[in-house]
Amino acid sequence: MHFENQPHIPPATPGGSTASFTSLDIPHRVKKNRGNYNCGRCGLPKKGHVCHLPPTSTTTTTPTQTPTDSSVSVSTSTSRPPPRQQYSNLRRALSFDDSDLRCDSPEVEIDESEMDLFVSGCGKLPVSCMWEILRRLPPAGLLAAGSVCKGWRETARRLWRAAEELRLRVPPRSQPGFVGSVLQKCPGLSRLNLRLESDLDSTMFACIAFSCPNLEAVEISTSETAVNRITGDELGRFVADKRCLTSLKMEGCSNLGGFVLCSSSLSTLWLSDLYCLSKMVFNCPNLKEISLDFSRQENDSTDIIAMVDGLGRSCPRLQNVHVASVRLSHAAVLALTAANLRGLRMLSLVLGTEITDASVVAISQSYSKLELLDLSGSSISDSGIGMICNVFPGTLSRLLLALCPNITSSGIQFATAQLPLLELMDCGMTICDLSSQYPTSDESGDFELQTTFKNKLHLIYQKVIIKHSRLKKLSLWGCSGLDALYLNCPELIDLNLNSCKNLHPERVLLQCPSLESVHASGCHNLLIEGIQSQVSNNFAAMENQFPNKRLADGSKRVRVPQFLSQQPYDEDKKRRRIASRPCNVLVD
Repeated sequence: MHFENQPHIPPATPGGSTASFTSLDIPHRVKKNRGNYNCGRCGLPKKGHVCHLPPTSTTTTTPTQTPTDSSVSVSTSTSRPPPRQQYSNLRRALSFDDSDLRCDSPEVEIDESEMDLFVSGCGKLPVSCMWEILRRLPPAGLLAAGSVCKGWRETARRLWRAAEELRLRVPPRSQPGFVGSVLQKCPGLSRLNLRLESDLDSTMFACIAFSCPNLEAVEISTSETAVNRITGDELGRFVADKRCLTSLKMEGCSNLGGFVLCSSSLSTLWLSDLYCLSKMVFNCPNLKEISLDFSRQENDSTDIIAMVDGLGRSCPRLQNVHVASVRLSHAAVLALTAANLRGLRMLSLVLGTEITDASVVAISQSYSKLELLDLSGSSISDSGIGMICNVFPGTLSRLLLALCPNITSSGIQFATAQLPLLELMDCGMTICDLSSQYPTSDESGDFELQTTFKNKLHLIYQKVIIKHSRLKKLSLWGCSGLDALYLNCPELIDLNLNSCKNLHPERVLLQCPSLESVHASGCHNLLIEGIQSQVSNNFAAMENQFPNKRLADGSKRVRVPQFLSQQPYDEDKKRRRIASRPCNVLVD
């Protein structure tokens, strides 16, 4: 490897000594004069330097380094920021970590205007390039890079100090000190995302609180093998101590038991896997978004009505509310509507089988500006959909009604016809074939009765016809009672037909030129092939929309790009046409 401004040093023999190896470059000792700040033996700057060479009077020494070792060390140190004066190979081989980055203020953070003034390693890689390379490494890779040399360690240290967001996966059987050692490197950390594969206890929670005093957003997710052991008191202290905390998202909160949350800065709160909460007190006047996901166990003793009532009264600025619990009822809906949350825009009440059309009436009377309404798992019917369409035609853009067995294809078609701003609709498991829920002929012993019943079920298979100009995502997963589907949605990009096993290929028509993904897992092969042929034909037709024009000699016709066409066109349609891709049919 060649270095600039360095004398040529021939390779030494294995039996040669260090003195004889360097005597080729230093034939005699240079006389030390006043003002000479270089070493008299090796010629390097004296500042911070310990010379490795013996006096010139020494003629023989024991070998300290072989040529092979020297070459390995040099290649290892090539990424180190060199000083202003170049070093020799031997210097780099023996003590390259003793040198430092020669700058006026090494402790000052390097900004973009200063980065190019420094170089890293003998290859003169700018620190700006090293910065861009190292900042793309995961935390484990950045820790390893900091152990290579002092130049890399300095750049890694500055990266840790400048980090504002950290995504960290905690492996199984890891110690809390591992998390603390990483977090203490980031004094300016404001957003933390932890993926825990080990248990979360009070020690690790306190380590997070102590190492990151300026946290604004915390997201803690747990794997299937990890257990969240945080109690409600520990959670309350954490929220109260973090004066800058605005967002808290945590999974596996089955051991809380109860909590009291007091914060003037918290605006987003997500808690999942809640179970048997004795008390829930929210004193968060600036809370705007809340998501409470309870466990699906039947013996959950949480008082949902009292929780919803306290939430509505103590958090007046709520805009997004999501509650998932099998204990949701019409009384809980009345408690929420009595709070009169004027800024409410998104309401999601999931798995409440006791939520009926009367609950829809209460919601529509209290909140007339909803943009998202999710009543999945409820008992509303087509009449409830009619009330939704009468109240929210000018605001509602997302409607989710999955797992609602009382809804028919008529209600779905009515919603798409009466909600012009609708962009997302989920009707999964609404139109179902109930024949599989009844015992077979072998179990009942009444073959004729079962055959008659199944024949009647086949007569009530339903079809869905939707024509909508703004719908982008439609989900009909699990609609086994659907046998015909006709869609005319030019903006539709995602269609979910998973487990629609009774759809006939000849009764499926997809006039959706923007379609990108069709989910068809659990469908029979004929239907999958029919969908694939339709979406491929749609893409070919879309590609052939360019006008044709003959060449100057009239020999053949060629397609003319849109920008050369004389006809006016819409800029948005042009961009979509250029960015269009073939539709993918997903069956796994």
